[in-house]
Amino acid sequence: MANKCNSAQHYCGIGGQAVLEGVMMKNGDNYAVAVRKEDGSIVLRNETYKGFLADTPVRKIPIVRGFFVLIDSLTLGLRVTDYSASMYDPDEAADPESPKEKFLTGLILAVSMVIAVALFILLPYGAASLLSSLVGNSGLLVVFEGILRVAIFLLYIWGITAMEDIKRLYQYHGAEHKCINCLESGLPLTVENARKSTRLHKRCGSSFTMFVMLVSIVLFFFIRTDSHIMRIVLRILLIPVISGVSYEIIRLAGTSSNPVIQLISKPGLWMQLMTTKEPDDDMIEVGIASVEAVFDWRTYLSQEFGICPDTDAGSDTGVSPGTGVA
Repeated sequence: MANKCNSAQHYCGIGGQAVLEGVMMKNGDNYAVAVRKEDGSIVLRNETYKGFLADTPVRKIPIVRGFFVLIDSLTLGLRVTDYSASMYDPDEAADPESPKEKFLTGLILAVSMVIAVALFILLPYGAASLLSSLVGNSGLLVVFEGILRVAIFLLYIWGITAMEDIKRLYQYHGAEHKCINCLESGLPLTVENARKSTRLHKRCGSSFTMFVMLVSIVLFFFIRTDSHIMRIVLRILLIPVISGVSYEIIRLAGTSSNPVIQLISKPGLWMQLMTTKEPDDDMIEVGIASVEAVFDWRTYLSQEFGICPDTDAGSDTGVSPGTGVA
């Protein structure tokens, strides 16, 4: 039986992301991307990503730091996704530090933000506003707007699940979670142990998105103005605050056993039933290869759980060094 997300887990400090036929794991400034190629081999790439305004006091300010973490996650996500795609199309490989690539990354982020604002802020607000003449209570309208926002997001997730590549991406997402949950439950990182672990994790980006939806309902409730333009402007200006508050909640959820925190983590975990799928053993091997490239899990288990795993524990993944630039 799979172990459950519970308070017995120990925070290990690593996080990750599923990519095309692979998994990225990050530990501090170091990250690794492991990709399963068509010939069955695993190609691994190690890189360093410092992040925006790294090593500055602003990155330590609660709530403020959450917005920078979001920007870093989006930027790094584009970088590692591009690298994984280059494994199947070498002509697409590019240097992420080149001025051209930095410009394209910034442009893609900007366009993505515009689309997100239109889809998850303007559309729900516009739809809710149509009912303003029928519902006189502004607070109820905000709640209805929030429900629409969640519904649109869930429909989007459900819709893209029909794509075969997305199904496999969700399986690799499950492999990423299983590897982390395996370690945080005090088990040696092997394919067998990871397979038994749950594919749900409280620090997942899916849970973060759900917190964003819920926090926005609370903060938008306090916007009091008769101007539709100002309501929209204030909603957009509150995005950094919403992401910052959501980051603090999910950061706490990953390490706290508080019943209230456990309760508010449930919607995010439920959503992961859609955004993660059970991986096969080959996918778990890729996740393990990515973990081992950035994290000494044997020392971690020894220090946190008093376990001294056999030095041969783990999978022989047959990893070869990458040739592209992540």
